[in-house]
Amino acid sequence: MKRLFCLAAIAAALMGHTFTAQAAGVEFAVGQTSDSTMTYRLGMQFDWDQSWWQSDVGRLTGYWSGAYTYWEGDEKSSNHSLSFSPVLVYEFSGQNVKPYVEFGVGVAAFASTEVESNDLGSAFQFEDRFGFGLRFAGGHEVGVRATHYSNAGITTPNDGVESYALHYTMPL
Repeated sequence: MKRLFCLAAIAAALMGHTFTAQAAGVEFAVGQTSDSTMTYRLGMQFDWDQSWWQSDVGRLTGYWSGAYTYWEGDEKSSNHSLSFSPVLVYEFSGQNVKPYVEFGVGVAAFASTEVESNDLGSAFQFEDRFGFGLRFAGGHEVGVRATHYSNAGITTPNDGVESYALHYTMPL
């Protein structure tokens, strides 16, 4: 399992290095699960540089998200995860501040199959997210996000876990 996690970390680093020319920003997030475990996330966003359904109201766009998350727990329940997701964003029009709503479904690899009292069933998980926030002129972003991890019934058990976080993205 540790070998798989190390290989995933190396792949994520290489992929991040490949896309640095397209990097939109570095994400910092702090959150909490429903069982009060703190989560700390560090990630990178790579803008798709595409727009659809652009109007006076707003536009649909998106980004790739790659992240590392530390799940703080006691000695037995601390965990680490790597995740990668495509994220769709509806960005409302604005001059200096643009509100947005985001939704994404991606994949994650956990170092162990337990978080708190939840048995994830496997290291491989799907990452579903929903969030909203504000983008400021200059590319800075703040928001709130709910993220759910589950193996979608591929294996049992499938307790899953959620994290509710505040995030800040700094442009590169």
